Amino acid sequence: MLPFDFDYYRPATIQEAVELFQNLEQEGKQPFIFSGGTELITLGRIDLAYTEAVIDIKNIAECSVMQVSGDHLFLGSTLSLTKIEEANLFPLLTKTASEVADHTARVKITLGGNICARIFYRETVLPFLLADSQVLLIGPNGQKIVPINEILNGQIALEKGEFLVQIATENRFIQAPFFSVKRRQQWDTGYPLITIAALKIDQQIRVGISGLCPFPFRSREVELALNNRGQSAEMRVEGALSVLPQPILDDVEGSSEYRLFVLRNLFFDLLAALDRV
Repeated sequence: MLPFDFDYYRPATIQEAVELFQNLEQEGKQPFIFSGGTELITLGRIDLAYTEAVIDIKNIAECSVMQVSGDHLFLGSTLSLTKIEEANLFPLLTKTASEVADHTARVKITLGGNICARIFYRETVLPFLLADSQVLLIGPNGQKIVPINEILNGQIALEKGEFLVQIATENRFIQAPFFSVKRRQQWDTGYPLITIAALKIDQQIRVGISGLCPFPFRSREVELALNNRGQSAEMRVEGALSVLPQPILDDVEGSSEYRLFVLRNLFFDLLAALDRV
């Protein structure tokens, strides 16, 4: 149960959703865009989220698209992680999504809900960062298509009232060799310590990390170090560790030192898996 009441709206079109947000915002109701609901329930119970109006976008057709068209895969923001797993159209995404929470939760967690969440893990963004995916956003200022690395690499850079509709990914990235591992400290379905996703395209390794910093990220500096094949694996890994963004998390899930220890071993595993393909 949430400790507050709210009005519930389920628009049938994108335009209706945008207009609803603007009207409710003008009324001071702090509208909340709702694509899955798990974040509002989780944070609302501990007084970290509040709204007087929920706008549920799951009934908008464009947000539930899952199709290959031409040389791109299009995925809607309200697709559940379970649906994405079952379809398995993007194997790296399937593997990464399958490690989020447990099966019961993944039935409710949506792609857009996970990617745009305030809970900082947001693991499912990693495959899209590596694939230079494009995102379709809708908001009060209209529609725009932008590279995902511009708005979701690190901190979320969405405008007020703007929401994710679809993500488009080129097939060549979807078919690339990949590596994906999630490490937890205590149990199979607990919060992650480190999640790492990587793919190899044009003989270059790309890598994204969640759980190390208070945001998921892809780092070109880390990739340059890991792809320096003129050096030993040990030097490549140490070079990557030396250019990580800051700060490194230090919390109840694991100390910063332990997280770096885990990441170091994962980097070696990654090189062993992708260097030879």
